[in-house]
Amino acid sequence: MADSATVSVLLLLLYLSASIDGAQLILVNNCRESIWPGILGTAGQVTPRDGGFHMGSGEEAIIDVPEKWSGRIWGRQGCVFNQNGKGSCQTGDCSGLLHCHGTGGEPPATVVEMTLGSSSSPLHYYDVSLVDGFNLPVSMKPVGGGVGCGVASCEVDLNICCPSALEVKRDGKVVGCKSACLAMRSAKYCCTGEYANPKTCKPTLFANLFKAICPKAYSYAFDDSSSLNKCRASRYVITFCPPK
Repeated sequence: MADSATVSVLLLLLYLSASIDGAQLILVNNCRESIWPGILGTAGQVTPRDGGFHMGSGEEAIIDVPEKWSGRIWGRQGCVFNQNGKGSCQTGDCSGLLHCHGTGGEPPATVVEMTLGSSSSPLHYYDVSLVDGFNLPVSMKPVGGGVGCGVASCEVDLNICCPSALEVKRDGKVVGCKSACLAMRSAKYCCTGEYANPKTCKPTLFANLFKAICPKAYSYAFDDSSSLNKCRASRYVITFCPPK
């Protein structure tokens, strides 16, 4: 008769083999306070965990996503919800709901974006984006995956050095830093209209500032070359407030 250790190993192997067709996202809250992750699957994709949930400081959560899943994850801060899951968040709010249910986060918010395989490629593409502004540090790191698998991150609290024109304050405290697009609302800063291509849309002074502080994150819409990571791992760790 097999002992308990052998049974545990067999169960682990069965679990790993069962999840090989998809990917596992391990969310870690390394912040000193609670956060409320928001999750949004792209069109036609499932949205795990009803799109949002609470994580206390130091907590971890595991999310299994199917093969070829794509979507975004962001952290919400300063949230208060009633027993019906209705309320508000200081940053990253999704229509005042605990469970975002297909609603994106209100900028500014640091966003983790990913496409975990497609019909044309088995590779996983992922990045940390500041295009929608910044609210808290975050990173996405593959577990294994081999040579060439990079880390997407913005590990510094940009709220500390946010230009006054981009600050978002709550109760006198800076809780978010707007993108130039959100603050200026012009085609030039948003890379839209005649600026909707990499030849005419160049990084702004603010984008260059973000890039200097967080070189592993998207600073503006056409920042692909240094910010988009590709890998083929079965697990990724997404850490809010990652250690520097």
